[in-house]
Amino acid sequence: MTDSLTAPVTDPPRARRRGRKAVARILVACFALWALARLSGADRIGSLTPVLIPAMAVVPYALAAAVLPLGVAALMRDRTAFVAAVVVTAVLAGIVLPRAFGGDAPRASGPELRVLTANLRFGRAGDATLVDLVRRTRADVLSVQEFTPEAAYRLDEAGIARLLPYRVLDPLPGAAGIGLYARYPLTRQPVQGPTMSAMPSASLAVPGAAPVRMTAVHPPAPIGSDITSWTHDLRRLPRPTPHGQVGILAGDFNGTLDHARLRQVIHSGYVDAADARGQGLVPTFRPWPPITIDHVLADRRCAVLRVKVYTQPRSDHRALFTVLRLP
Repeated sequence: MTDSLTAPVTDPPRARRRGRKAVARILVACFALWALARLSGADRIGSLTPVLIPAMAVVPYALAAAVLPLGVAALMRDRTAFVAAVVVTAVLAGIVLPRAFGGDAPRASGPELRVLTANLRFGRAGDATLVDLVRRTRADVLSVQEFTPEAAYRLDEAGIARLLPYRVLDPLPGAAGIGLYARYPLTRQPVQGPTMSAMPSASLAVPGAAPVRMTAVHPPAPIGSDITSWTHDLRRLPRPTPHGQVGILAGDFNGTLDHARLRQVIHSGYVDAADARGQGLVPTFRPWPPITIDHVLADRRCAVLRVKVYTQPRSDHRALFTVLRLP
């Protein structure tokens, strides 16, 4: 006699396959959202900034990690997930990889200007080693961040004034101090409205060229309540005008090329020097994971001739050196 109450037959292998495909598709979706957030500049949206600003800081690592959804989709033999993973990887590659290749430079016939920027890590790296780097690079301008009164004294003792006799300085305890040293005369200029952090701006009298506006940059790190201050200070940075004074921004921006707020500054009339010379992926901030937050932004009328990054003893930042040709 046949039992009419037959229990439903389950297929454990098929259920496991469905579960694995779900895992593969969720993983691909996470990377797709990451890429979409970068493309759309979603880190500007107030409620999302605490999550997306850190996520945007490591977008180059997302490209490296994209092998994970690709591999999982391939192992699961999920064609839909694999195709989607290929598309997401291609999008991330299109965002990140151009930084490893230099672009065309504008025609510029003016004198060279050699710019060095260094975060001193609470003043610890402000000593004879930095003065020696200024000497070796023959820098015309030095922008210093986290510049303390003690660092100012040590730099003077090491002979910075013999190389760069002109200065506009705001030395302060901790991380708030900042300053500009220069080979040529500097005249302080106001920034556009008050900033949360000291960011001195000055007119630099370069022989053979019209005065150049130099600005030392160091907004607060975009963490917690300082996100608003970071955004505020980036908005206040000087913007170049097509026929006005040539502008150069140099310092620790606490932002990468994947942060929408920094891209807004660049698109206002600047070019990132490292990006222009194919070195936009060279990290300048060394805590794990290393990221690129120190920049020289040059007026796009300038030609970027050379970029080099130097290790600084006693600092968690590397110094960034750039050679520009002024228009």
